[in-house]
Amino acid sequence: MNELRLPCGRETRKLVWALFLGQVVSLLLALGSLASSLIADLGVDAPLSQSLFAYVLLAVVCGGIMLYRRQRLLVPWYWYLLLGFVDVQGNYLFNKAYQYSSITSITLLDCFTIAWVIGLTRIFLGTRYSLWQVLGAAICVVGLGLVLLSDAGVAGGGGSRPLLGDVLVIGATFFYASSNVSEEFFVKKKDLVELIAMLGLFGAVVSICEICIFEIKSLESVAWSTEIILAGCGYTLTTFLFYLLMPLVMQLHGAALFNLSILTSDMWAVIFRIFFYHQKVDWLYFLSFATVAVGLVIYSTTGKDPDPVPVNGLDAQYQTINDEAENVDP
Repeated sequence: MNELRLPCGRETRKLVWALFLGQVVSLLLALGSLASSLIADLGVDAPLSQSLFAYVLLAVVCGGIMLYRRQRLLVPWYWYLLLGFVDVQGNYLFNKAYQYSSITSITLLDCFTIAWVIGLTRIFLGTRYSLWQVLGAAICVVGLGLVLLSDAGVAGGGGSRPLLGDVLVIGATFFYASSNVSEEFFVKKKDLVELIAMLGLFGAVVSICEICIFEIKSLESVAWSTEIILAGCGYTLTTFLFYLLMPLVMQLHGAALFNLSILTSDMWAVIFRIFFYHQKVDWLYFLSFATVAVGLVIYSTTGKDPDPVPVNGLDAQYQTINDEAENVDP
């Protein structure tokens, strides 16, 4: 049986730094969720446009650094196009869910990402997980099931169509998990600045294309006000900072610690729901939060990191991308 092993010395300082950054990311996620919820409450249904400016800001800032360095791409552009598409779909479903469900349910169900991460890395990268880690993930799923139970009417979840909102969030977590696995892979094997710049660039390109197809009429019907603009600016700023820090946390200690860190955003969501929306939070939410916390702690503290299978696994995937990158003209 795997045992809990505490790091020491330099590893301890690295872990503390990662935990600190993780809590900053968690607060940014909660603030972004609050801004998205406010935008929905103001009658704006434009989730693609909502994320567009954050992608543009990422592309301008980190793309400018790449131009200053005069560096060529270390990864072929079409891999980043796929990553941008996946990330945009996750943000779209996540922001769309605020039209139907409460901020508390959405932020709790966002933890479903870790279950998808386990499945995706096992299937596509051949990563092996211990029984304790699988148990921890299973406990998380049980905790998230309590949210669905509450939103189904047993405890009276918030929102106009909470179950639809919950389904949208679960769909978003699948895309987020796909994006997280890809980002952790690229950030550990390649370049952090390039990853953020290309994610911003292709995220913006995909967003603009989908806005032109799906969201023009929604934008035309928006009655713009100071409150909407301020909420949109708040969402853009918090999302921009979130994307800057998220790969750094993954680079330090991987996606598992990242997902564990952002769990505390649920506590912020409860505070926002009580003080900003003056809504009561049912006891099932607190039970769900406690259950998810136990599951993630078990997952993240049971021995070593997951072991990748070297054949036809992560190393093979890396070698394929690396070979393609060497064939790209400088």
